Amino acid sequence: MDQQTPDFVLGYLPFWIVAYGTAIVAWSCVGRFLLELLVPPTSPNYILKWFQRLTNWAVAATRAITPRFFHTRHLPLITAYWAFVVRFAATTWMLNHGLVPALSQGAAP
Repeated sequence: MDQQTPDFVLGYLPFWIVAYGTAIVAWSCVGRFLLELLVPPTSPNYILKWFQRLTNWAVAATRAITPRFFHTRHLPLITAYWAFVVRFAATTWMLNHGLVPALSQGAAP
């Protein structure tokens, strides 16, 4: 590896944190929404409890900006949507500023 190419993981750490962090929140919200279709939100199911602990902060933030005519049951799905939007916007911004790793380095001169 030459001196001008940063390390694939540590050289792009902000990108990986944002990409994986928002993906975890978004997909956990989707899982929470789907699981709450099968069991009540107050169920002692440990998988549902884990999804709720992982996403309660994001759902609360979404509740603050979402109109009240949306049912509370749909908030995890709306939160997942916004997490995917944030991920896309952040990735686009990082790509424009050179903070995203290249998939290929191109041919050697």
